Amino acid sequence: MYYDFFGFREPPFSIAPDPRYLYLSDRHKEALAHLMYGVQGQGGFIVITGEVGTGKTTVSRCFIENVPDNVDIALILNPRLSARELLSSICDELEIPHEISATIKELVDLINQDLLKAHAAGRHKVLMIDEAQNLSAEVLEQLRLLTNLETAEKKLLQIVLLGQPELQEMLALPELRQLNQRVTARYHLDAIGREELPAYLRYRLSVAGMRGDIFSQRAMNRLYRESQGIPRLINLISDRALLGAYAEGEHEITADHIRHAAKEVRGHSIGPAPSRSSRSPDRSQYLIVAASILVAIIGTAWLFERWSPDGEVLTGQPSAEPLKGEVERMEAPEPEQVEGAQVESARVESAKETGPEKPPGPDDLAIPDQLLDSVSAFQVLFGIWGRDYQPAEAPVACDWARENGLGCLNRQGSRRSLEFLDRPAMLQLQDEAGNTGFVVLRHLDGNTAEVAMPSGTQSVSFTSIERHWFGEYRVLWRLPEYMTGDGFYSNGGGEQLWIGARMMDLADRHSGSRSESDRVKRMEAEEQIRWYQALRGLTVDGIAGAMTIIQINNDLEASIPRLNPLQSEGRE
Repeated sequence: MYYDFFGFREPPFSIAPDPRYLYLSDRHKEALAHLMYGVQGQGGFIVITGEVGTGKTTVSRCFIENVPDNVDIALILNPRLSARELLSSICDELEIPHEISATIKELVDLINQDLLKAHAAGRHKVLMIDEAQNLSAEVLEQLRLLTNLETAEKKLLQIVLLGQPELQEMLALPELRQLNQRVTARYHLDAIGREELPAYLRYRLSVAGMRGDIFSQRAMNRLYRESQGIPRLINLISDRALLGAYAEGEHEITADHIRHAAKEVRGHSIGPAPSRSSRSPDRSQYLIVAASILVAIIGTAWLFERWSPDGEVLTGQPSAEPLKGEVERMEAPEPEQVEGAQVESARVESAKETGPEKPPGPDDLAIPDQLLDSVSAFQVLFGIWGRDYQPAEAPVACDWARENGLGCLNRQGSRRSLEFLDRPAMLQLQDEAGNTGFVVLRHLDGNTAEVAMPSGTQSVSFTSIERHWFGEYRVLWRLPEYMTGDGFYSNGGGEQLWIGARMMDLADRHSGSRSESDRVKRMEAEEQIRWYQALRGLTVDGIAGAMTIIQINNDLEASIPRLNPLQSEGRE
């Protein structure tokens, strides 16, 4: 109908649960995260609830499309069944042959046998039930019995229940307390916020093939008021509004279009409208009274703060500004491109700090007495990351790192390079006689370097380290899940999902305006990476390499060891 008129490839506001149209709000990301947890093999129940139309089914479809290859999912869409019918449906979904007249015991035995075979083959079974609020207490108890099958390490069946808020009330019933205790994760999916509505609309329009805004600000305000942020209502009303604008030959959606569309979606009220005299008092009267009271309270509070009881002016002290989560620093170029002249500059500054008029600084590092060999240095560095590295079992440290979720990064740079990466580092040093060794730099604050040693931690001057350091260093960094082969992101499309979810956060943090943030969110993954690399002074190649991922984790305040002591506090 109106697709060609507006330039769409397909309807942008269909209520079908198409994962391509899933706008990953913060709430939807958390719901997906709870579902990701379910495929880790922990067993038990995961419960996702939400009001009608908040996107539970769409989230589940997105999850199903991106599960790891070793996961088999049984999806039940119509749970208004008896216990035997539900078990039969589970067998159908898992492709378990069974007789139509099979009893509950026979069906349970067949499911148990299939779960044991799957476990032996390294596969994991997940049962997802949509509209789970329609399950009876008897059927829920039967589901609980299905989770009794387990090995010494884990349960063999994960069950995900998706339903309306009434589901939580059902699980709170005394007769279902055993099942309720087996719920390992719960999440309630709320409606999207008013501030997210413009981005939601633009995202769906862009997926349908349109670039630009066609909803006026007043239209969006009216749309949120009519829908209360429920995605399904937003879609229904927007679809009708587009149809209305098309009928009038208008390319912009106005508040009137939204108002008429909402009436059509909700239906006209039946019966005569109440007379003016029978209505409740005009709301504006209450607003005027409330505003008057508020003004009086504010005025009184101001006078009370301004004057003390004995007539003296109270000056007061302004409260300190809260410490920001990220320490602001200048944009840095690619660390390996930082020139050696900056090293000399840092040495001059360090010399100034240790002048005779300053308090005594940290001790100098004893070279070569306190240097480590490479194996010992790696053990110390791995220990900072909470890994117990045994070189006898894995002679190649960086191969062992990858097996344990970490990557090795070897670089040549300067102090500024280290601060840019913000990770504890192994520095290779050389004394005057040409002897080489390593020191592990744990923290760096001004000229004070906190050095991790096998015997403990001590503070030394960075100047005493720097005069023997020729720029070679190694750091460890946390690999994203799609590189480790574990978790939700380990399948073929995991990289794009991982990058996409983080770029949405980064767009909100670093864009100068909401329109700029929305523009970044609509980019393809490679374009988003290029945008971020340019922002951070990295090599702009559109590839999420080690340097890019390290900076992403820095910006998103990942809980990892940091070189800057202010960044490390509260995150490790």
